Amino acid sequence: MKIAITGATGFIGSRLVEKLNKQGEQILILTRNPEKAKRIFPKVAYPTLEAVKYTPTQSGDWQTQISGCDGVINLAGEPISERWTPSRKQEILDSRQLGTQKIVEAIAKANPKPTVLINASAIGYYGTSETATFDENSPSGKDFLAEVCQKWEAEAKKVKDVGVRLVIIRFGIVLGDGGALAKMIPPFKMFAGGPIGSGRQWFSWIHREDLVNLILEGLNRPNLEGTFNGTAPNPVRMNQLCQTLGEVIQRPSWLPVPGLALEVLLGEGAKVVLEGQQVLPKATEATGFQYQYPTLKPALEEITSRM
Repeated sequence: MKIAITGATGFIGSRLVEKLNKQGEQILILTRNPEKAKRIFPKVAYPTLEAVKYTPTQSGDWQTQISGCDGVINLAGEPISERWTPSRKQEILDSRQLGTQKIVEAIAKANPKPTVLINASAIGYYGTSETATFDENSPSGKDFLAEVCQKWEAEAKKVKDVGVRLVIIRFGIVLGDGGALAKMIPPFKMFAGGPIGSGRQWFSWIHREDLVNLILEGLNRPNLEGTFNGTAPNPVRMNQLCQTLGEVIQRPSWLPVPGLALEVLLGEGAKVVLEGQQVLPKATEATGFQYQYPTLKPALEEITSRM
């Protein structure tokens, strides 16, 4: 198959490219920096990979590259783990809403068309809560990230108007040898680790390998269509996460990070970490998807053994 990917040089996308490459697939990376992509994925190791320059929020010649692709995987989006100034919030929204709009526009013009679009979203769709439980049928929330996810998914759904199968995966917090976990481990190793805020907030996580495998299932199973939570079936509260991480790396979890400190650093964006949400992957499990890491401790043991 020939697969087009946005966000391919990121934490999730890079592992996805590795697995597709091992399967012998032809890979088209749409990227703002083709030279960086070629350094990350050298030709000697990725002989079928091509990197094409694109601007996520603009139409352009790059869109013609979608013709002849069997599938498109859209993972692009500006990071949310920075202070949310008004301009930053607009960038977060545009990178997802307009970025997806331009991908769908390219698919609509393609001849022949891809058969499937795998589009990222996030569990921020549900809003935050310390008490509620959410699954794929739960209504959307009302805060900034929930509104971003609604607009993001609405653009993706337009691909169905041109007869292309759509799989939306709402990503939870992805654990691997990078991302959020890489920021948490150094304080623990210095005996300064502990829960953030109250510790009571829910932490809906997924091992990176499971998320990548879920994306591949969406790509390879023609009967898979709709919206799926990319989370493990056993979410935990923040204090349980930190306690388990401390056990795995043999360090105490005793020094909480005050919520106020995070609010000073991230402003409105701190809400995502301080409030959280309990998200269950009911639709994902109903497909028969097999998690390699359904529970937290084995996931952390596997990841930290490589760090």
